[in-house]
Formats: sequence, structure tokens, C-alpha cells
Amino acid sequence: MTTTFESQRAALADVVAIPVTPFAEDGSVDRDTHRALLRRLLDGGVRTLTPNGNTGEFYALAPEERRLVTESTVEEAGERAAILVGVGHDVPTAVASARHARALGVRMVMVHQPVHPYVSQSGWVDYHRAIAESVPELGVVPYIRNARLAGDRLAELADACPNVIGVKYAVPDAARFAGFARDAGLDRFVWVAGLAEPYAPSYFSAGATGFTSGLVNVAPSVSLNMIEALRSGDYPAAMKVWEQIRRFEELRAADGSANNVTVVKEALASLGLCRREVRPPSRPLPESERAEVAAIAAGWST
Repeated sequence: MTTTFESQRAALADVVAIPVTPFAEDGSVDRDTHRALLRRLLDGGVRTLTPNGNTGEFYALAPEERRLVTESTVEEAGERAAILVGVGHDVPTAVASARHARALGVRMVMVHQPVHPYVSQSGWVDYHRAIAESVPELGVVPYIRNARLAGDRLAELADACPNVIGVKYAVPDAARFAGFARDAGLDRFVWVAGLAEPYAPSYFSAGATGFTSGLVNVAPSVSLNMIEALRSGDYPAAMKVWEQIRRFEELRAADGSANNVTVVKEALASLGLCRREVRPPSRPLPESERAEVAAIAAGWST
């Protein structure tokens, strides 16, 4: 019997939330706060969660912490949301993480971009193929940040691995995305705008049907308002949301996105929802910049 992955595809064509990983005062993962933040997302209407994404500080977590984050997310979400677990690092580590997710009943994994100074296009295919073939029952979503990767390489991967069903595309170039998607097969994959709300309108116009979000941790209704506008083709309404979130996302993107997670955690801290601490190489937001983030978050909560 051929797996069609219909429910997984539908879950990707949505706001794909990337939850933060809160830390306790002693620096460990604060599991109780993590679950409270997940409940807030679920109660806010979010239906797709990505534990161990970049907003969750994937690369700063130890292997046992990544397993803990996955397990807590699965337990908290139950049947309320689809789970897309982030996996990566070397192939054996990524495969072990994917199989751990599968054992928990998860049905999709997102493969982080290979962290290696020498990435060939054929090697990119080999890397993802090794992971996808290890979990053929799971939907697999490559996370693409490499502007040099050609669309036909993704098609080659999917020819070998039909469980590659979607793409988180995070190259900041809407025209390149449009060409890449068409070279790979526009209707073959679910295209997720991987640069969140700021790029969602332009990427939707070129074929995306979902977008990732870290902002959704702070204001679920704002992200949901944007996707509803985009689904209905109401781009003026979507751009009103874009204007609403513009400054927040500019703060996250400043200095090469150095404060991408920091700003989200600072907003949550200003609302009393978690501690502001992030792990190196990120850093907490300087005192001089905290008031602006708090004001934005307060405006969304009213």
C-alpha cells in the first residue's frame, strides 16, 4: 500500500509554529514552562508544531535535551496538533532522532540544513536520502537555506524517496523561490515559506501554502490572521498584518539575525511567560532594547 501523506501535507499548509525552548534558572530545559507555552499555542489555535527548530535553539541543545523537547511536545499536543520534529547534525544522529520521533507516534520530520563547510549538490541529495530512507513511513521536509541548490536536485531526491513531501524554503529571494519550486515541481511538494511572516506574502504569491513562525509564540492570533488572509487571496489584509509585525521582525533580523530567538524570548519574558535566557552563541537582549520589544508584545496582547 502506498502512503499518500495527505494529513501531513495538510498540516504543512498552515502556520508551522517553531516553539521556543525555555530554560530554568539553573540553565536546564524548563519542562513545565515549555509545556505551558505549548498549551498557549494550542489554545490559540495553532495546529502544527516543530519541536527542535531554530527558534527552539536546536543547535544549542544536547541530544538528551532534544529528545526531551520532542517527548514533551508529543505528550502536550496529543491529538490537537501535527508534530514536525527537527532533526539534523551527522547522518547517524539525524536518523536516530527521526526514529525516536517515529517511536513516539510522530509522522513528520524536518531535516535541518547540513552544517558542513563543503556541501556539494549531490552530497546534499545523499544526506537527505539517507535520512528519508531510514524512516519511509514518515513525511520528510528538507529545510533549504542554500541558494546554490538547484530545484532538480530536490526532484532527484523525491524520485528516490517519495516520503519527501514538503519543503521549508528559507532563501531570502522570492524570485529564486519561484524558479526553484517550478524546477523541482510546484505541485509535487507542499511549499512552506521558511522565513516566516515577513516573506509569507511574496512566497505565497509564488506558490507557498504555509509559513513557519517564531512570532507565533508571542501572538498566535497575529500569525493566524495572516494565513487566513493569504488563503483567501486578500493580500491587502495580509500586508496590514505585515505592517503590524514589521518592526518586531526587523529587530529579529538585525545583525545577521543575531537576535532572532532573543527577541522572541524577550517578548515572552515581558509577558511573564518564560525567562529571557538564551544559550551561546545567542545572547540576551541588552537592557536598552528591551522596552521596545515589551511595548510591541503588549500591543498584541490587548
